[in-house]
Amino acid sequence: MKIAEIYSSKQGEGLLTGTPSVFVRTSGCNLRCQFCDTPFTSWEPEGTLRSVDWIAEQVENFTDQHVVITGGEPMLPGEIVSLTRRIHDLQRHITIETAGTILRDVQCDLMSISPKLSNSTPSVERGGDWSRRHEQSRINVPVLRSLVGGWNFQLKFVMADPADLEEICQLLDQLPDVPRDRVLLMPEGIDSAALAQRMLWLEPLALRHGFRTCPRKHIEWYGNRRGT
Repeated sequence: MKIAEIYSSKQGEGLLTGTPSVFVRTSGCNLRCQFCDTPFTSWEPEGTLRSVDWIAEQVENFTDQHVVITGGEPMLPGEIVSLTRRIHDLQRHITIETAGTILRDVQCDLMSISPKLSNSTPSVERGGDWSRRHEQSRINVPVLRSLVGGWNFQLKFVMADPADLEEICQLLDQLPDVPRDRVLLMPEGIDSAALAQRMLWLEPLALRHGFRTCPRKHIEWYGNRRGT
């Protein structure tokens, strides 16, 4: 599988924010979000083909007990199944960061699912045919139901505008078994100023509806740069 980077840092999003973790970032994605903050794994995927054995050895060299497999879309390569089993054998906690469009029989302690709203669809001018492909593929309700029913999970939604909440609620109506405290609203943005501005309306909105907020703390800690 193609690997863009492996590094140690702190989890900046979700229920495990602040947890020291090893990040294994795969390269390649079946979507093309217009606001993607890792375009080197999607729009222009780069990296090196690595064996599952090699990746597991790199993970074992770190002392962190938490491993985050992210991307790109880490559920895209079939090797993710054997990789998670190898990491599970190392007795590490595994989080998988996924858009929730692909189902694999993986070992996972926290399925971190970020369904892509319509605000993620690129314009035809930017994305060309990817605009249509992304819009058609960004939500897969049967897969989402399987993911939330089969694993410990969190649902993270990237919000650019308060109006995005209606779309989130419509999707949650199709996932009736999702507790509200497992839904995290996250501001769209790649710099601290933009994130802080959106949090002004996002926090009270989440509170009114019983959702959690999900600040992107790694942007605050390190800025929007690779290896963090």
